[in-house]
Amino acid sequence: MNAPLVFIPGWCLGRGPLSAAVDALHGQFFDLPGYGSAPLIEDFDAAADDVAARLPAGSTLCGWSLGAQLALAVAARAPAKVGKLVLVAGTASFIQRDGWPHGMPPEMLAEFAAGIAADAEAMLPRFVGGFNRGDARAKAVTLELLKLADPRPSGQVLGVGLNWLRDVDLRQAAGQVKAPTLLVNGSADPLMPLPAAEALAALIPGARLEVFADCAHAPFISTPAEFIARVAAFVNEP
Repeated sequence: MNAPLVFIPGWCLGRGPLSAAVDALHGQFFDLPGYGSAPLIEDFDAAADDVAARLPAGSTLCGWSLGAQLALAVAARAPAKVGKLVLVAGTASFIQRDGWPHGMPPEMLAEFAAGIAADAEAMLPRFVGGFNRGDARAKAVTLELLKLADPRPSGQVLGVGLNWLRDVDLRQAAGQVKAPTLLVNGSADPLMPLPAAEALAALIPGARLEVFADCAHAPFISTPAEFIARVAAFVNEP
């Protein structure tokens, strides 16, 4: 019996963009708090503990973007639950901090959060288009992500996720990960830049980084066959 394969989606877009890849990998979803039928948990560590409590021992845990940060925290906090870890467009810290230049300036995130609070509907296409800049198929990928996105969660739920992106620093947690770890990152990801993935890979003992050329923030949409093949190969390694 193979270990369960569990995916945590990213901020705002939900399961839809990941569904084809997760189906192909015979995986299942755990939603971010407040999405779908999952209750809202505002504290990040409590959310990680909630995922860990529901996760079968030895699972392969995968996360995209904000979901990757949550997956990383789960692996560090509950090593018995995570047999393997896959971080897609992951980072230890979304914003720039002392000793961590690989993120968004905090004031830029604050400006974005204010825009979301004022008019999420208008901001979302700009957000998705922005994180696909540099992708060889940028326009097509943006349209597909917007088409596949789940119904938008409440402003409160979106705000909690943006607070996590502002507050969460997983540099210390990364060093505690025991599971074999694969990082998947687009070479042209403007949201979780490649230097962030490289720095995170260096923090996680034995982690492997796979870089997708000419790809931005959503490799499972940009190059789906290659994404599925690489993740499947890692998952099926003895």
